[in-house]
Amino acid sequence: MPHRISLAEYLRFSLARKHTAASSDVARDLAALRSLPIPIFFLFAGQTVLLVLRSLLQDKRLPMSTPNRKTMRVAFQGEPGAFSEAAAIQLLGSAITTIPRHTFETAFTAIAEGAADALLAPVENSLAGSVVRVFDLLNESRLAIVAETILPIEMQLIAAPGASLADIRSVASHPMALAQCERFFAAHPQWKRVPAEDTAGSVREALSRGDKSYAAIAGRRAAEHYHGVILAASIQDNAENFTRFVLLVPENETAAWISPAARKVSLAMRLAHRPGALLTSLEPFARHGVNLLKIESRPIHGQPWEYQFFIDVEASDVTRLEQALNEVRVATSELRVLGRYVAASGVSSE
Repeated sequence: MPHRISLAEYLRFSLARKHTAASSDVARDLAALRSLPIPIFFLFAGQTVLLVLRSLLQDKRLPMSTPNRKTMRVAFQGEPGAFSEAAAIQLLGSAITTIPRHTFETAFTAIAEGAADALLAPVENSLAGSVVRVFDLLNESRLAIVAETILPIEMQLIAAPGASLADIRSVASHPMALAQCERFFAAHPQWKRVPAEDTAGSVREALSRGDKSYAAIAGRRAAEHYHGVILAASIQDNAENFTRFVLLVPENETAAWISPAARKVSLAMRLAHRPGALLTSLEPFARHGVNLLKIESRPIHGQPWEYQFFIDVEASDVTRLEQALNEVRVATSELRVLGRYVAASGVSSE
């Protein structure tokens, strides 16, 4: 027979344990709640107790188990059909629920607001370089990288059904997308370029107009989502155009994602102001055979002319990686591991 507790005892018990609750704890708490006298249960179940349960789940999110990853909610910056959405599906499968957010700032708050389980964000493009705003927001957040994927960026000219190249007079897209199709525009000098906030959003706008003279540039997924037709495919200047995306989850959920194959690490580190500080901090990587993949400096907000370094490294085995990181911690004034994950093994078409 379940142990009978009072409502006051239940509330005190729940609030005291809110930072250590796990799925089994919540189940036991609910069993105890059901043991309350029926009138009291129905009086409070929809009000005070609901608030306590919501607090429990928000303050200590349950780790994402492997089966749940296929149906998780993933936030991204952009509109439906964006390259980021295509990357999320490439990484996690088509069963996930994608959550579009208007800006990077709102995308980074989606998990805390309960709107998403994870966030997929672009961190680097092979032509344009790093997405610096994402690095700043990642460094300010309590999120961590648990996976990455690399998506080919292929630009398509998309218009309303029934349109032809001869009909087009204006082409809209994000300024970077327009700039990456210079040779295509050179072949159509009469076309007017229209800057837009988002590639997929430009397709939505073009299709909503119903104007056959108005087209947009975006990925194939945007054409499919908004039921547009592709008038010209792969019109980007450089075929070697790829974007690296990372999957972010709350730091307290990363353990469920780490596997023996997770030998790539992203770091943020700050150095003491002394000669040779950068060399001293990097030397352990060389000594332990850890490959330095990338290093980039970013200004520290609020501290003019001071910088921190964002670094990606990869090792052949986890032991060497851990040994190197332990020595780097000693050699730096501040070191944060932004994530440990399996390196993307290749690229596939969107």
